[in-house]
Amino acid sequence: MKRITRRNFIKNSIKGSAAITATLGVSGVTESLATNAKIDQVVLGKSGVRLSRLAMGTGTHGWKHVSDQTKLGVKGFVDLAQHAYDSGVTFFDVADIYGSHTFLREALKYIPREKVVILTKIWTKPNSWMHVQSAPAALDRFRKEIGTDYLDIVLIHSQTSPNWLEEQKRMRDDLSEAREKGIIRTMGASCHSLDALKAAADSDWVEILLTRINPTGARMDGPPEKVMPVIKKAHDSGKGVIGMKIFGCGQLVKEKEREASLNFVLKSGNVDAMTIGFDKGVQMEDTIRRMNRIVATLDLK
Repeated sequence: MKRITRRNFIKNSIKGSAAITATLGVSGVTESLATNAKIDQVVLGKSGVRLSRLAMGTGTHGWKHVSDQTKLGVKGFVDLAQHAYDSGVTFFDVADIYGSHTFLREALKYIPREKVVILTKIWTKPNSWMHVQSAPAALDRFRKEIGTDYLDIVLIHSQTSPNWLEEQKRMRDDLSEAREKGIIRTMGASCHSLDALKAAADSDWVEILLTRINPTGARMDGPPEKVMPVIKKAHDSGKGVIGMKIFGCGQLVKEKEREASLNFVLKSGNVDAMTIGFDKGVQMEDTIRRMNRIVATLDLK
């Protein structure tokens, strides 16, 4: 597979910038094509895991092992991942239900595994297209699919029950054992209800929390004024907090909306990193430029 260089990527992107902007349906994205901005690195709570403040998400409209990112095809996915890495992104967010494990494996033929952090998720709700596995079986399969000996962050995916910690005790115990064996580095959950989020914030077991957050409540577990205090509690206790749905899964794509959401999340001080699913490099460049500008105004001491 031929590697696309950053120079050629930018050159080709500038050529078609008008068409790209029309496709995105957003304004203000072409300015970033002339930058060489790189995202900064942060430490995820008390976990000690160091990663880029921005992750390349691979689960936009992810369901039944397909997402907008996998629909790019292997070459398109790999080119986007390489562009992300060249832009300082060392954090890759994949999951079983997105079907993105094997696509990341191809990208890791060009990106050094030891320099990136991989987050993946175990699905726990049986359905017609997904057979739920135990944590040990899932972790073995995931590592083979991705082509890695270990996984950095593993989350129990999409928890909604207020009693999910009790209901997932076996899986939690198995993940704790996997960490002791060095199969994973840290663990936690992604939450899709306010009650599940509150339970995660109160739990000593949860080290990493993936949560939906933006200033409008788009595709969130509740209004921001109710969600943010829960996230703050989790963050203050030392949990690593990763934000998702920053742009509301495509609902907040106008320039003012993107700017407002990034300001809201970054300036809260309660979110260590965020994952956003891009399907074009110009979207990523625009977001990195905005994030860097906002972060530069913060007192991070």
